[in-house]
Amino acid sequence: MSLSSNVVVIMTDQHSPKMLSCYGHPQVKTPNLDSLADSGVRFTSAYTPSPLCVPARASFATGRYVHEIGCWDNAIAWAGQPEGWPQKLPSAGHETVSIGKLHFRSEEDPIGFSQRILPMHIADGVGELSGSIRPDLPRRTQGRKLAEDIGPGETSYTAYDRNITNEAISWITKTSNSPPRDEEGNTISWVLYISYICPHFPLSAPIEFYDLYDLNSIVIPKPYDPEHIKRYPWWEAFHNSILFDEYFKDDLHRRKAIANYYGLVSFADDNIGKVINALKNTNSYKNTHIFYTSDHGDNLGARKIWGKGTMHEESAGVPLIVSGPKIKEKSTINTPVSLLDIYPSILDSLNLATSERDNELPGSSLFKIVENKSQEFSEREILSEYHAAGATSGVFMIRKGVWKYIHYTGYHSELFNLEDDPEELKNLSHKKEYANILKDLMEVLYNKLKPETPESIDTRAKLDQANYIEEHGGRDFVLTQAQIHGSPVPGGESTRV
Repeated sequence: MSLSSNVVVIMTDQHSPKMLSCYGHPQVKTPNLDSLADSGVRFTSAYTPSPLCVPARASFATGRYVHEIGCWDNAIAWAGQPEGWPQKLPSAGHETVSIGKLHFRSEEDPIGFSQRILPMHIADGVGELSGSIRPDLPRRTQGRKLAEDIGPGETSYTAYDRNITNEAISWITKTSNSPPRDEEGNTISWVLYISYICPHFPLSAPIEFYDLYDLNSIVIPKPYDPEHIKRYPWWEAFHNSILFDEYFKDDLHRRKAIANYYGLVSFADDNIGKVINALKNTNSYKNTHIFYTSDHGDNLGARKIWGKGTMHEESAGVPLIVSGPKIKEKSTINTPVSLLDIYPSILDSLNLATSERDNELPGSSLFKIVENKSQEFSEREILSEYHAAGATSGVFMIRKGVWKYIHYTGYHSELFNLEDDPEELKNLSHKKEYANILKDLMEVLYNKLKPETPESIDTRAKLDQANYIEEHGGRDFVLTQAQIHGSPVPGGESTRV
């Protein structure tokens, strides 16, 4: 499939795949993303390599699993090694521009891109340290800020996203009028990575988007099962550490939080619509592939969990829409895919030959998946992992066909049939009739991690994190400091509590 087109990758932060009307939500209004889906292909089973900002974005940039690159949490961030597509594309002669949130270590690192506009990285090049304290998990009282900072209203994040939109429109317009050229004067393809922060908390939506939703019509998400928590020590430790929900006063307070999240999704959709319209007004639109996705999802109160950090569909799942040349309109692909598939897809779009090193990457081009949707990719296996706040041990998820297997290192696993049980309410791992399926999926996991194991990776992650904490004063010192609740926008300061 010879494409040789421009690429626009649009990424939001913390957008649950369940929170778009084109994915079936009855209330959330996303007209621009719905239109994008109508013009191309929508992937119904897309996943993040890790349900947390820093590791997800590091994997996205490098095309590699978290355990391969060692970016375990929101403190240990990507610093340019191993190299990823942000370095490869400029060296191959392509204009590659980022606008907005990167969430790498710092601007001083060799993180690639021909140009970086309004870049956002982890706080002070150090990040959120308390999430590196494992396995003896601290109580994360900074979670009260999520419940306290409920809108509607404007925040530094909504202002930042508006600036990102303006810069993106300006860049698209300028580039259309004066496209990049090589040394011989030939026009060259370009890649524009636009990365927003909304609908990431604070849950404070601009009033015009908050007003789109009626509080009385919002349904409180599914409750958590206290008996399940008691039977699973891993989950008990998680709930004793991640304390978001206990700071809400009542269900009205929760509905207001959810309404603001819906509003932030619509705000993000509006920004995306402006960017796509700007692109449509240029000669580049017909020769540009547009990818829309998010770094991870958001539990949004389901099971009394807010934010990310779990392997539930709300958190580990992401929306993924692709449109552009030779993409069939109004297509739906059920094959499981990952953010790791975007790297080889970009190479495909630019018609770049893959090197031997690129062929070692775990991802596959989404274009090839579309072409072979009922053949070699029908039983595709996707891996996600989590080694950060709330996790007393490493968590690994395998999605294969209708099955989701969740491996809690050192603890009981979970097994869900997503076709029969899309809300993941019926754990089948303890039922004898599913023993062979459980065994098969466990073998898939161990084969994917070879030559390591879940246990060795868990040990390595905790050692790296312990060393990082010691480098920054040790556990006791870190826990006496005000904790970060959200990375700062460029030129701003971190929110600390």
